[in-house]
Formats: sequence, C-alpha cells, structure tokens
Amino acid sequence: MTTDHGYPAVRLHIAGEWCQGGTGRTAPIVNPATEEVIGEVPLATPADLDRALDAAAEGFETWRATPVAERTDVLHTAARLLTERAAAIGRILTLEQGKPLAEATGEVRRVADTLRWHADDARRAYGRIIPSDPGTLLTVRREPIGPVAAFVPWNFPAGGPMRKISTALAAGCSIVIKASEETPATAMELVRCFADAGLPAGVLNLVFGEPAKVSAHLIASPVIRLVAFTGSVPVGKLLAARAGEVMKPSLMELGGHAPVIVCADADPVRAARSAARAKFANAGQVCTSPSRFLVHESLLAEFTDTFVRAAEAIVVGDGLEPATTMGPLANARRLAALERLTADAVAQGAKVLTGGERLDRPGYFFAPTVLTDVPGHAELMSEEPFGPIAPIVPFTDLDEALAVANALPYGLAAYGFTGSAATAEKLSDELQAGILSLNHCGGSVHEAPSGGVKDSGYGREGGPEALDAYLVTKRVSHLLAP
Repeated sequence: MTTDHGYPAVRLHIAGEWCQGGTGRTAPIVNPATEEVIGEVPLATPADLDRALDAAAEGFETWRATPVAERTDVLHTAARLLTERAAAIGRILTLEQGKPLAEATGEVRRVADTLRWHADDARRAYGRIIPSDPGTLLTVRREPIGPVAAFVPWNFPAGGPMRKISTALAAGCSIVIKASEETPATAMELVRCFADAGLPAGVLNLVFGEPAKVSAHLIASPVIRLVAFTGSVPVGKLLAARAGEVMKPSLMELGGHAPVIVCADADPVRAARSAARAKFANAGQVCTSPSRFLVHESLLAEFTDTFVRAAEAIVVGDGLEPATTMGPLANARRLAALERLTADAVAQGAKVLTGGERLDRPGYFFAPTVLTDVPGHAELMSEEPFGPIAPIVPFTDLDEALAVANALPYGLAAYGFTGSAATAEKLSDELQAGILSLNHCGGSVHEAPSGGVKDSGYGREGGPEALDAYLVTKRVSHLLAP
C-alpha cells in the first residue's frame, strides 16, 4: 500500500511478519523538501520489543546452524533484489530524506555491493590450529556473538542500516535494528528484500519508536549480546555506558569534525574542487564530511575563489527534480543549528562569501555557505556543523595546522592535499583520525575499515575488520587421549 505521494505504508517487521505495533501509535513522516506529511511511522511498545527480542533469540539459533554456503546464497539473493529495486527504493529515500535522486539510487546500489562483500568475507572468518603437546589439539574458533541490537540515524537511510545488517547476518548473528523514525521506509524496503530472499523469520527484526526508550529496553535485555550504534557523540556515550553496565561489547561510529589541510605544495584548484564536492554531498550531512578547511596562506586566495565558485554552481532544490545537485537538510533542527553557527561566526568577525542563510521557500533548505576570517573560538570551529557550511582559515606552518586539526576531541576523518611524498607521510603519521584521505576526499568503501578514535568512537565497519565485533574468538584445548 502506498500514499498519494507514492510513499509506502510503514510497518514494523517482527518474527517474519509486518505489523502496525501494539497500540497503533504513530509519528508523522515529513518530506524535507516540501514540509508535507507523507506518511506515519508506527511506534513499538515494550511488548512489541519483547516479541522482537524473542524472535531474535529463536532466529539466532536457526541462522547460526545454517551452513555458511546457504547463508551466503540468501544474502546474495537479497543483494540481487536490492539492485533490481534500486530505482524504486531510491525514490522512497529521496522522498523521506531529501538527497538528489541520483545520490539516493546510487546509495542503494552501493549497499547491495556492501552486502555482497560481507557475505563473501564471512566465508573467510578462519580459525586456526596451534602447534601443541602430543595428543592435544589446540584450536581457535570464530563463532557468531549472538543477537545484535543496532541503532542508526537518518543521513544514510540505506547505508546506515546495511552496514549493521550485512555484517551481523554474514557473521551468523540475528539482529533487532531500530532505524530512524524520520527515514523509516527505506529501511523497511531493505528488510523486505531479505524477507523475499528467504531469510528465516526472526533473524532480522525492524522496529521504530521513542529512541531513548527503545535503546534502554533492548540493551538491558539478556537476549542482546552486542550493541552497534551510529550517531552523535553524546548519544553514543550514553548507549556505551548502558551497554557497559550489563557487560556487553559495543560498536560505536560517532561524529567528527573533519579537518582538511591544504599544504603549500598542493594544487589549490584541484584541492578546492575535490573538497567542495565532498563538503556539499548530502548537504553536508555526513559524519566524515570535511568541515574545517586549513589552507596554507600562499594558496588561500586561489583555493577560496575556486571553492566559492563551486558552491555557487550548486543547484539547490527538491531531490526529485533532475537539475538538483543538493537537496534540503533533513529536518528543522538542522536549519536552526546552521543559523546559530553562522550567526555566531559572523558575530566573531567571520565574513560570508556566499550563502549564509536559509532559502526563502518551503522545505528545509540552507544555501551552500563559505566563510572566511573565522576565529578559532567561534562555535563553528569546534562544533560539527553537519550541514553545507565551509569555514576556510589560513595557516603558515604545517605543524601549526596539525595542532589545530588535532585539538578537538574528535578523530573520525581527516583529509590532506600535498604534492610531496614526505609531507603525505607526515600527515599520515600525525593526523589523529581513524580515516585519512590524501589528495582526494573520497568516502567510505566496503572493502576497507572505517571508524574513529578519541570521542569519535571505537570498532570498525567495512573490510575484514568489520566482522570482529560480531564474532567471538574461542580457544579450544582438546586432550585427545585422557
């Protein structure tokens, strides 16, 4: 069933069944490009959550006992369905999150590849035999940790859920995932692909609800053996503390405030074009988005001029319009935050070269914004904007720039531009981040690990390291002739 907007009716998925929830309570779903209500998301009750937990417990026993080749076949079938349905799911994603349709469809296609990667990589989760005493077999085995509770935000409605789902299922775990109430239908359509692929009931359960209540209920349950979260630093610290109280491991991919260092020997035009593309992708609503631009003073004018031209060339609008290259912010909260950060920077002496304000139209649109002369004590230099604002500041000495880049308690992503191999190695050694890109601002890839240091979290998603959190390493010492 769909609405007049072509938006599907959202449901929970518990124990293999689509359901409305115990009380029928819902919350509105808003199209951020029009501010129209396009649907309602059901809110799970404690009883619904208990059903999901029970289903995950039963589903885990079924799924862990399924031969890995059969598990892989199911996951590859789901990936094929995702690819076939990418255009339809992409349109749903744009309706509820706002990003341009090409970006949305591309995101769905990428998560199908993510699923394929993890499905195949799980077949290489090898143990080992350790040389030991005669008559003793000493082995190390890798086993699925158990049912997982996962929590994801709204900025990547397909990518966020799939990172958790694909790794958990590939490892042989079951999962209860609470996707964002603001972008629920994309997650629902992902789950539908798994269900249509033949995933056993209870292995994958999808819920929505009041975030604090849902997380508290799921984390406290003895069924759950791992907590996986992507989101803000304050919420991540809260959930990690709750998991710690009940001695459960957690995987935390939290926020950042990614510095970009443009060294004196870099190409300023190439650096500015690359940085601007990354800055305004998804309207800046990316955890790894470049957000502090430290440019050597000799390159400042050319870099800034190129960056401003790139910002002014962006077509802001409804993501369903073919000409649009940047959509709206996801909600009114982001608009208010960007207005506050811009006003504070200007009050501290910053200059607005382009943008700097909400666009006068329906929807949560904020103009691509470039600021210069931003003092270090402005809020924008220490608070992640999570939006299309680029503060550009000069430096004279690379060690000075590194000190500024590393001064914050965050360490998710960082970027550097240089023409020197020696300087590139210096950046690699000294930038405090879990993800570093040199001479480009490329995003995460499923074949390599992503994750932060310091307040930006711990654990890794992507690459062979992604399975680590979802597997238990067991040592078995077997005396063959007691």
